[in-house]
Amino acid sequence: MNIETFYHEPTYTLTYLVWDPATKDAVVIDPVLDYDPLGSQTDTTALRELDARIAELGVNLRFVLETHAHADHLSGSQYLKRKHDAPVAIGEHIKVVQETFKGIFDLPQEFATDGSQFDQLVREGETLQAGSIPVEVIETPGHTPACVTYKIGDALFTGDALFMDDYGTGRCDFPKGSAEALYDSIRKLYALPDDTRVFVGHDYQPGGREVKWETTIGKSKANNPQLKGDTSREEFVRFRTERDAKLSAPRLLFQSVQVNVDAGHIPGLHGNGVRYLRMPLNLFGPTDEVGQKLD
Repeated sequence: MNIETFYHEPTYTLTYLVWDPATKDAVVIDPVLDYDPLGSQTDTTALRELDARIAELGVNLRFVLETHAHADHLSGSQYLKRKHDAPVAIGEHIKVVQETFKGIFDLPQEFATDGSQFDQLVREGETLQAGSIPVEVIETPGHTPACVTYKIGDALFTGDALFMDDYGTGRCDFPKGSAEALYDSIRKLYALPDDTRVFVGHDYQPGGREVKWETTIGKSKANNPQLKGDTSREEFVRFRTERDAKLSAPRLLFQSVQVNVDAGHIPGLHGNGVRYLRMPLNLFGPTDEVGQKLD
């Protein structure tokens, strides 16, 4: 199985193209739709680069796989679905995330919270057959309830659960996130053979080092500064909770989540021919009508 990586520098996101050289069947994991928050403008530069590579290789895209509903970039899944007629899959607990953010964004009553915006909902222990490529599903909640890791051969695609072995793990302070659940999820991954390869969802280049995206379970257990093989639940939960309390919200949190819980569909046109995103004001610190914080 061949794996090619695409790094989206503005959001530190890693997108993967995985294909079977014998059959030319392929999957894409976590594609990115470019978005400029200053001009509130989407762009398909990153997707066109990915699509050009798909065409160059002559592979057949069988599935677009989302590890979760991302809070730091807009999903490019619908672009690829339209171009390649490739279904979009995500973990079945996206329903919990949809229900949660439907309330936060005050989405219309008709917004479905049953995951039906996606083509396939996957669950723990399921094997998704993407042409000739068997994709095993491992539920790894904690960062969000819907997070899954995809296992293809000896390779894990961990999304925001487990990062490079010199960085750590995903944050757990989003609605319905859980440090306890993330600990259990990573311990599940650590039970796999040490030589299992790990392909991460982001790389934040600690210390200014070059971009990296691949490690192993063994290296993670030995070196991960946030959760080693012998780290206790209590240690990790305390660390993760204290660290998350100091983190700022992701730059594209509100723009990303409302698109991504809708399977990457951007909002429809209003009567004036313009599309609009919903942006809550002072969600994390309520104010009065003149903008003064309430005690």
